[in-house]
Amino acid sequence: MALEFPNPLYQCERTLSMASMSAGHQLQRLPLLGIASATCIIRPMTSPTPPTFRRPRRRAWDGLRQTPMICGRGCMAGTWNFSAGACSTRETYCAAVAKFGGRADNIAGDNGNVKSQIKWPLLASQVDQYTTSNGVVAGEDGDVLWSGRWWARPLDTRKNIFCNRSLNMKSIVAIGFDMDYTLAQYKADTFESLAYAGTIQKLVNNLSYPPELLEWRFDWRFMVRGLVLDKRRGCILKMDRHKYVKVAYHGFRELSREDRQAMYGNTLSRESYDEPDYALIDTLFSLAEAYLFMQLVDFRDAFPDRIPAVVNDYSQLYKDVRAAVDLCHRDGTIKQAVANEPSKYINEDPLIVPMLKMLKQSGRKTFLVTNSLWDYTHVVMNYLCGKCGTDGGIPRDDEWLSYFDVVITGSAKPSFFMDGSRASLFEVDIVTGMLQNTDSGTPMAQIGGVGLQATVLPNPNVKQACRVFQGGCVAHLHKLLSIEAGSQVLYVGDHIYGDILRSKKELGWRTMLVVPELAVELDLLHQTIRTRKGISELRNQRDEIEDSLQRLEWCLRFEEHADEERQKLEQEVAQLREEDEAIREQHRQAQRDCHHMFHKTWGQLMKTGYQNSRFAHQVERFACLYTSHVTNLCYYSPNKSYRTTEDFMPHEL
Repeated sequence: MALEFPNPLYQCERTLSMASMSAGHQLQRLPLLGIASATCIIRPMTSPTPPTFRRPRRRAWDGLRQTPMICGRGCMAGTWNFSAGACSTRETYCAAVAKFGGRADNIAGDNGNVKSQIKWPLLASQVDQYTTSNGVVAGEDGDVLWSGRWWARPLDTRKNIFCNRSLNMKSIVAIGFDMDYTLAQYKADTFESLAYAGTIQKLVNNLSYPPELLEWRFDWRFMVRGLVLDKRRGCILKMDRHKYVKVAYHGFRELSREDRQAMYGNTLSRESYDEPDYALIDTLFSLAEAYLFMQLVDFRDAFPDRIPAVVNDYSQLYKDVRAAVDLCHRDGTIKQAVANEPSKYINEDPLIVPMLKMLKQSGRKTFLVTNSLWDYTHVVMNYLCGKCGTDGGIPRDDEWLSYFDVVITGSAKPSFFMDGSRASLFEVDIVTGMLQNTDSGTPMAQIGGVGLQATVLPNPNVKQACRVFQGGCVAHLHKLLSIEAGSQVLYVGDHIYGDILRSKKELGWRTMLVVPELAVELDLLHQTIRTRKGISELRNQRDEIEDSLQRLEWCLRFEEHADEERQKLEQEVAQLREEDEAIREQHRQAQRDCHHMFHKTWGQLMKTGYQNSRFAHQVERFACLYTSHVTNLCYYSPNKSYRTTEDFMPHEL
């Protein structure tokens, strides 16, 4: 018999052949690796030879389970009984959700960005109506969103949630979300290019920069998160967790090791690499402006007379770029384009609604806190929840509000997380967008028949599922949700400083960081296993040669030797020095090539050499959990207890 597994996620086919098997054995269930769209086909072979079991090659298919074979729907795909010399000729076909197969990597941050290809294992239509029984959340057509039986198989690594600090979800009362780059994953090639083009237009039309800038183009693949922008020197830096600069560019010119050390390593005082002299590229929104800043640095160096007279240093270049970006957001240049055609700029994610429904059904309160204002939030959330959000498409409605208990727009994070903030909290009328004063969320009475209640007639057809606010601070949110302690809240965001650091340090909230780039990193980590092992072996060889060389040098310097013996030792030292130089260069080149496999300019996101990068250090310090996509929560029980790995000191390894 041959058991075939068409695998839409990896777009390849695995075949498990059976030529013989001992009497009484059964072919047990093969895991579907977190892919509900896989198709299981069991066909009889023509040969009557007693079947045998051949284990597939070790890859994603490792981990055969001793349970009956179950398909993605949870139905029994068949248990095969084998007797000596013969086997059953029955055929079982299970295509529970095969028609929904397609690429899943785009939604996790890959570069395809083809809306029609973005399909995760479970679609919103499959889990639209929920029923719960014994902790199982399922769709009306039988597809299980989460259950112990259905999910008891290996999970695609890209969907894993990684734990830095142990977290028992049973202690979480409320789960909150950021919107931009958290619930809404923007397409880098279109959205960031839109922001880049709008910024250049503002520089030329509003800030008197030369018109030739309009011909510039944005390479959205060049920039990455976790970098530091040096405003004074016009440099972009990548550093390790000790704030040692390992890669530096002035404009698009890479600085040599000597220049790097002269500029950042020979100071009497330790650089903080923080504001106001530095800017942190900790959010995907910053990539376009950082790239434009690098272009302007090169342009100023080459044509200083073409830059406006007020720009007397690199810091002013950055200020102008930031001012132009703010103009784009204020005049609606970016928001209007997204509203007109959201599918062009936002990745479709059919698991957003199932995830929110599952969390609500688990008894948690859910809330949305975003810096975007109500009009833009309404457009984006409608699109994410299955509505087109355009004038020519499906009319917008307020159904998405039913997935939340409180929505706060225009929150001005990170200042929102300051408990002592005096920011006023306004209630938003979702029909007109008008604001009404509140007293910590309680509507304030208006005198003389004026105000929002007097100007807006109630619409009997509008049933608002939850209240929407603008502004305020975290104390208002705690009151609205009846939160007694910060540790009862889990907040999911994409920005280390704006979402994660402040909410954890100031409030004690539990945090989850969304890192879309992580999906690609995980694939590359798997592909470079042998390369990284070879680099480790080279490093060990370097250490051995260096130890031997230093021992001989010390011996020659402090011990007495006969001339013949000294000459022999000197020859050996010379040979070891040659070997040391050769393997040192080989090691550096191998390490450089490995990092370039991840990114040709900046290398691996979470590493600089052997050290964790500054970005990885921040993720480890401030994010209790981190993952590639917010909807990876679908693949775990709402009551899961996340446990971190054991910490090791170097002497324990």
